[in-house]
This record gives sequence, structure tokens and C-alpha cells, in this order.
Amino acid sequence: TGNGGRVNPVMSHGVKMMSIQYFLTGDAPVIWRGPLIHSAIQQFLRDVEWGELDYLVIDLPPGTGDAALSLSQLIPLTGAVVVTTPQEVSLIDARKAIAMFNKVNVRTLGVVENMSAFVCPDCGKEHDIFGSGGGTKIARELGLEVLGRIPLEPAVMTGGDAGVPITSAQHPAAGTSQAAGALRELARTVAGRISVLAAPYAAAVAS
Repeated sequence: TGNGGRVNPVMSHGVKMMSIQYFLTGDAPVIWRGPLIHSAIQQFLRDVEWGELDYLVIDLPPGTGDAALSLSQLIPLTGAVVVTTPQEVSLIDARKAIAMFNKVNVRTLGVVENMSAFVCPDCGKEHDIFGSGGGTKIARELGLEVLGRIPLEPAVMTGGDAGVPITSAQHPAAGTSQAAGALRELARTVAGRISVLAAPYAAAVAS
């Protein structure tokens, strides 16, 4: 714990992280109803020693749910990035999430198409095993932008299991990975959109 009994976040690869899994034992599941989820999110926002942050990124489960609604009530959100895979069953959840954010007045910054294609580690060719164009389809349908397309690569999985993200210089495939390049470009794109949204506020503070 940190100052005043606040919880210190876990630091890895220069990123501060906090998860409910850090407080569970073994494979214990999290079976919580709305009030408990709301309370946990409130504690993570209030009782974690985050320090000074450039961005606070909150990973939410697919679709709509108590976690997303609680966040929209507890803090002013800059925006939501909706992640989908190309197939229609995933687009259904993405549409619902975007509709929910619209109802609670949270801007959707855009759509990310994950697993956009499988990159064969042997030949380097791309295969659309989950279909193609899902991210573009939903973006056009709802007047949004495709922020990025992340290909499916085995190196991403092995790096995640080893605790070394594909974007880290410590990962042996970081320099050649298409997914690593796509993730870096996605981060730059989202940061750019946020800076544009924050510009009027920054100007008001400066004046």
C-alpha cells in the first residue's frame, strides 16, 4: 500500500496497472452484481495511488453492462474506443456498446478491428479467417472512423503469456511484427484524437 493506505498500482513496461484479479486467489471467478461492480470501480479511481498520468485507459468487457454505466456516472470520460472483430456476431456487441455510450453522452472516438487477418508465421501471408471488412462496415454504418486494424499473430499471444508485450523492445519479434506496428499506430491515432478534443479545454485553462 502507498500513502494513507492507498493501493500502489503494478508497474510493468512503464505502464501502471490495476485489476481486480490482483485481489483474488487462484482461479476464483468474479461473480458480482451492479452495486459491487460500481463500488470496485469507485475504489480503483479513488483509492489507487495513480500519481500523474498521461492517459487513464480502462478496459471494459464486450457489449453493455454495469461497468460501463458506472464509469459514465463516476467520471467525465474523454471518449470510448470500441473494439470488434470482423465477424457479424462481434459487430452486434459493438453496435450495442456504441448505442449505450451515445445514450450516456460519451463520445465514441472510433472503431478498432482486432484479429483483422491471420498472419502466417511461416510465409507471412494474411488469411481472413474471421472474415473481412467488419470494422469498416460498422464505421460507415454509424458515421465513425476506423482507428486501426490489428492482425492476429502467434507472437502476440506468446509475448502476452510471457509478460512481454509485442510492442516492447524486449520482444524478439517487435521489430518485424505487423501487429506491433499496428498497435503503435493505433496509440498515436487515439492520442491525436484526444489532443484535438482537449485543445479547447487547455486553451481555456491557459487564458
